[in-house]
Amino acid sequence: MKKGKGMEQRLTLITLGVADLKQSAAFYIDGLGWKATEASNEEIIFIEMNGFFLSLYPHGELAKDANTQEDRSNFRGFSLSYNVSSRSQVDEILAFAEKAGAKIIKPAQNVFWGGYSGYFSDPDGFLWEVAHGSSMDPEPDVEENN
Repeated sequence: MKKGKGMEQRLTLITLGVADLKQSAAFYIDGLGWKATEASNEEIIFIEMNGFFLSLYPHGELAKDANTQEDRSNFRGFSLSYNVSSRSQVDEILAFAEKAGAKIIKPAQNVFWGGYSGYFSDPDGFLWEVAHGSSMDPEPDVEENN
């Protein structure tokens, strides 16, 4: 992230919190004919779309990952993800979002899938995950490598 420019306008991943992962996987993969990526496993399904990824993840696990209550009246069951090219950018984006009025729901930390991420919510409570450490990360900024 270049200083002073804010958050780049992009969406990396939409995660749907599903009631039954096997049933949802059967619908999207067998029913619709979409293809799961090699990164998919018995706990989460990733489907490459046109320019972003769709993931299917158990609703309760997504709520737990975002550090929020599973109650469906409180938690909508999906999150938007903004992947970045370094751990420091995760911290920068979370701080930037908080300054812009976001509420930090889960501070950045090491996560079960081997990456580093945190969550913020917008004024309407929609969850955004800011993450680093996956095949969905963008290329590092040239400035960051010099």
